[in-house]
Amino acid sequence: MTNDADPDPYHPVIQSQADLEAAWTTLMQPLGFGGWSLWLMLLQPDNTAVPALTQIEECVGAPEPEMLAGLAGILDELIEGAEPGHRWALLRSRPGRGGADDLDRTWARGIYAACAAAGVPLEVIHLATDDTVMPLPMDEVGYLRAS
Repeated sequence: MTNDADPDPYHPVIQSQADLEAAWTTLMQPLGFGGWSLWLMLLQPDNTAVPALTQIEECVGAPEPEMLAGLAGILDELIEGAEPGHRWALLRSRPGRGGADDLDRTWARGIYAACAAAGVPLEVIHLATDDTVMPLPMDEVGYLRAS
């Protein structure tokens, strides 16, 4: 979201899932990935994105529950004490074409569960492949939020 040559960084306003999908679509261009990553975007209470992304590389294979719990803990620590209303948007990127596969759904389901357990506010997780950006909503990945 920042570019040293661009004095005016991209500041998307995220007021809906459609806004979030549009932001991820813009940020992930050009599509085409050489590896498996998880991207983190912090959203502020005024619905603007912090103009920096964090990329966690080598997110290959099924995620370990301990790793997901650790990730949720770090996300929680990063907004602990901040003004209420901060929340996270996450996207999984990987090589290959088409929509979500079982591994993508496993990642999303695990992240939803870990963040819910840690009390981390989270937007709909997204997936980017070599030809698409798409949401991975809770119900579509098989995560049922505990009442």
